[in-house]
Amino acid sequence: MVSLVVGLMTVAGAARADGLSFPVLVPLTGFLSLEGTSQRNGALLALKEAPAGLVGAAETIDTGTSPEAAVTALERAAGGGPVGAVAASMLGTQMLAMLPLAAELKVPLVTVSGTAAITEQNNPWVFRFFPGDAVTKTAHARYVVEELKKSRPAVIYQTTAYGQSGKTHLDSAFRALNVTPVFQEGVDPTAKDLLPVLTRALATNPDVLVLHLHAGPTALLLKQAATSGLSIPVVAGSAMHQPSTAALLEPAELKGVCAETAASPVSGGNPAVETFTASYRAAFGKEPDAFALGQYDGMMMVLAAVKAGAKTAEDVRKALSVGRHDGLAMRYASDGKGNMAHSAVIVCYDGSNRVPTLVKRYDNVTGVVK
Repeated sequence: MVSLVVGLMTVAGAARADGLSFPVLVPLTGFLSLEGTSQRNGALLALKEAPAGLVGAAETIDTGTSPEAAVTALERAAGGGPVGAVAASMLGTQMLAMLPLAAELKVPLVTVSGTAAITEQNNPWVFRFFPGDAVTKTAHARYVVEELKKSRPAVIYQTTAYGQSGKTHLDSAFRALNVTPVFQEGVDPTAKDLLPVLTRALATNPDVLVLHLHAGPTALLLKQAATSGLSIPVVAGSAMHQPSTAALLEPAELKGVCAETAASPVSGGNPAVETFTASYRAAFGKEPDAFALGQYDGMMMVLAAVKAGAKTAEDVRKALSVGRHDGLAMRYASDGKGNMAHSAVIVCYDGSNRVPTLVKRYDNVTGVVK
C-alpha cells in the first residue's frame, strides 16, 4: 500500500543502515510497468523487514523505459548521500546504460534483469538475483523437449534487448538438444495485434508454441490464441508466471500454458515463502511473483552484509562477490560475473484458476552453487 512506500521514503531523518541509503530505480510506467512494480515492491518489503537494528532508507524513482532516464535516476540517487547499493531496473537496455556510471560511482546494482549481456561487460558492480537467460532458457528448452517430448517449436520473442537475449539462448539450448525451431519471429512490445504472427507461426505446423515476451504481449497473444482455438501447448517466458499477467486472462485461456521462472510464491509449498507471500499481500494488496521475490532476496543479502559489518558500497560489493545467501527462492552465489541465481522452475496452469502448479525444478543449472 502507499503507506509502506511513503514510510520507507521518509526515513532519511531516522537512523539509516549504518548511514547508507538503498535507492530503488525501476520502471513503473511503460511496457515494463507490471514487472517493474513487482521489483519495486520486493525491494521495499526487504527494506521494511531489515535485520534488527537496521533501518532501510530508500528513494524510489520511476525510470520509465528509456536508458537516459535510468542514468539520470542513478545520478540523482548518488547525489543524495552515501549509497550502499541500488535496486536497479530490470530492463536490459537501462541496465547496460547504467553500468558504466555505476563503475564510476562505485555503487553496486542489484537487479532481477534477465538480459544476459549485463553480466558480460566485465563490470564488478552488477549483481543479478534472477536467473539469467543462460539458466532459464536451458530450463525452458529442456522442458519442451525432455518433458513434453516436442521437437517442432515455434518461437515468438520480443524485439527488445530482453527478447533478443532470450532468443539467442533458446537457439543455443534447442541446438544442444538437437532440435531446430520451425518458426522464429520477433514482435515489438507496442504491437496491438499479435494474431498475424500467431497465424504465420501455426502455418509451419509446430507441435508447441514457445514465447519469450513481456507481460502485456504475453497476455495479448494468449488471449488471441484462445480465441483462435489453439490446440498445441504453450511454454512461455517468466512474464507469464506473474499473477498480474494471469489476471489479464480468464482461467480457461490459461489452460495448457506453462512458463519458466525463478520461483512462484503464490504456488506455495514452503513455509518461509508463504510467510513472504502473506506479508507482500498485506503491504501491497496484490500477489507477489518471482521478480518481487528475487529483488527481496537480493536486498536481503545486501542488508545481511551491512548487518555483518559492511559500512561502504565497496564493502557491500565484496560481500556479494564472495558470499553465499540462502534466500527464499534459492541459494545465491556469484559466478564471478555477478550472476547470483542458478536455478529455475517450470509452472503450469490447468485452466481452473489463475494459480499455477510448480511441475519441474532445474536446480544449480550452472554448477556454481556448492
